[in-house]
Amino acid sequence: MSKQIGIPPATLGLSALFVVCWSSGFIGAKLGAADAPVATVLMWRFVPLALVLLPALRRAGRAGLGRQVAVGLLSQSGYLLTVYWAIGLGVSTGTTALVDGIQPLVVAALAGPLLGVAVSGRQWLGLGLGLSGVVLVTWSDATSGRGTPLWAYLVPFAGMCCLVAATFLDRRTRERGSPWQAVAIHCATSAVVFTILAVATGAALPPASGRFWLAMAWLIVFATLGGYGLYWLLLDRAGVTRVNTLMFLVPSATTIWGALMFGEPFGPWTITGLALALAATWLVARTPQRSDVRDVTTRCSGDGSTASARPRSGAAAASPARRSGPAEC
Repeated sequence: MSKQIGIPPATLGLSALFVVCWSSGFIGAKLGAADAPVATVLMWRFVPLALVLLPALRRAGRAGLGRQVAVGLLSQSGYLLTVYWAIGLGVSTGTTALVDGIQPLVVAALAGPLLGVAVSGRQWLGLGLGLSGVVLVTWSDATSGRGTPLWAYLVPFAGMCCLVAATFLDRRTRERGSPWQAVAIHCATSAVVFTILAVATGAALPPASGRFWLAMAWLIVFATLGGYGLYWLLLDRAGVTRVNTLMFLVPSATTIWGALMFGEPFGPWTITGLALALAATWLVARTPQRSDVRDVTTRCSGDGSTASARPRSGAAAASPARRSGPAEC
């Protein structure tokens, strides 16, 4: 049985919070980059996080550890490095968020052969509208006369590919602990990677400015613990394609935020592109039919068949034993 795209009503509150927190990461990246090199910002974002999450890291078992390290390298180290690099090159925060937001197009195209997830014609139409919105906003940003090289717009695209690859890699594993254990492993991996990068480039010493440390607190609390943590939590509860449709909402929040804080472009073409992205979200993620709701409770097994599963909560939801079964669609 195939599953349709849709966001369960029980996750709507967490979904809205996720959009705000994920958007805050792009704003925090620009705030931090104003006072220090990218390597410095990323090192001091993840070293404190790795220490805070150390208890969860100690509880993480060895099963699937190597795969979660690989997921962290893709979804944090690779993804964030490209985001910060793009913003440093002059790509606006809203455009960076929107280029990253075409994840649903790639995920939907690959979900069929890799995870057995069905995508309807209506939903493909929505995904096409989302791509059109990306093109319009990117073109508006690139022609705004700010001197950003055209190749810079490929950098966030590379980051989007990293996150898509990490999402599928995580969905294909059977040995998954709790979302917070996964986040702890990812943050520890990024702390090591970015510390090595900062030391190698002579950028390990942080600036003394209060604005830098405010940006670090912003990135740690809202972007990582909030946005990144909710990403994997919702991925575990709602499924890969449903969560990735939320990415179409992130650019709108980020663009408005960036225009208000940094005076970034917010002209007619930008508004049109964002409107297309929002229309795409409605088409892709509107309330599913009764048969779709029933399919939300299924899991994909390794051979493509399905097995029913009841929603998990409390200690049962956090138990690695309960998560060692078939990967969620």
